[in-house]
Amino acid sequence: MRPRLDSAVAQARLLVRSTLSDLEPGALVLVALSGGPDSVALAAVTAFEAPRAQLGWGAVVVDHQLQPGSAVVAASAAGQARQLGADPVDIVAVQVGTGGGPEAAARHARHAALRDVAQARGAAALLLGHTLDDQAENVLLGLTRGSGTRSLAGMATHDGLLRRAFLALRRTQTEAICRARGLTWYDDPHNADPAYTRSRVRARLLPVLEQELGPGIALGLARTAALARADADLLDAQAVEVGVQAAAGDAAWRIDVLRDTPVALRSRVLRNAALAARCPASALTAGHVAAISALIDDWHGQAGVDLPGRVRVVRAADRLRFEADGVAG
Repeated sequence: MRPRLDSAVAQARLLVRSTLSDLEPGALVLVALSGGPDSVALAAVTAFEAPRAQLGWGAVVVDHQLQPGSAVVAASAAGQARQLGADPVDIVAVQVGTGGGPEAAARHARHAALRDVAQARGAAALLLGHTLDDQAENVLLGLTRGSGTRSLAGMATHDGLLRRAFLALRRTQTEAICRARGLTWYDDPHNADPAYTRSRVRARLLPVLEQELGPGIALGLARTAALARADADLLDAQAVEVGVQAAAGDAAWRIDVLRDTPVALRSRVLRNAALAARCPASALTAGHVAAISALIDDWHGQAGVDLPGRVRVVRAADRLRFEADGVAG
């Protein structure tokens, strides 16, 4: 009799198999490998599933160079990937900036490096090891920032090149998969550093919620993300249609159309317009959008609204204009 397959391994294999199911035979799949339990488990499962789907698979290790010995950690993760059969395996060292805070800056540098390698290698998909716990943390962070539906929607399973097969798995399950395969992982000290907001959510807030409100909090938050994503997708699609109706050319927007648009849609239209004028998405807040909206509903000749990225929004008669660096465009 064949031994019973561990439930976490079985579920993970099914999730990765589904994630890869639309790829053509011969395509290359890359795993973003940090050396932590989530990405190591993802690499191990991909090593099992990719060949069965006639896919090539490799790994990309990003060295953020934020702590002593990071190059050793990256080399160890790469070595483990090669032992699992990954080919190619790339290690990319990045310089992390300061824009948007340390966490956002590290994420930006990492994603840029991952996309560059994926493009250079001609990869059809880039797998990320985010779990249900990561999704729950995102929802809580969105709530504390007073964010809208899109922020509460968390991460998508498919986002262009990026794919997150493990969003239905708990972090404890990825650790169980590693143990079942005899794999070791690296515990990033940043994950326990209270200086980082996400670390406090992970180590303090979620455990307290589980203790005070009972188990299942993370699952409930992840379910909230799925529901919010469905709503946000619909509203975003409708906002694009409204934007087409409101566009007056040359970065100008018709006040009459915007005034008659429900707030849930209008805020999305205004946000899209600001982003089109090259306002940084990470710096654009709900307060900024509300100030722009006041130029529509509460207009009494006031000055325009200054947005991040040197973007200014002004009203001229029956038009709203978004000016980048003082020049409409």
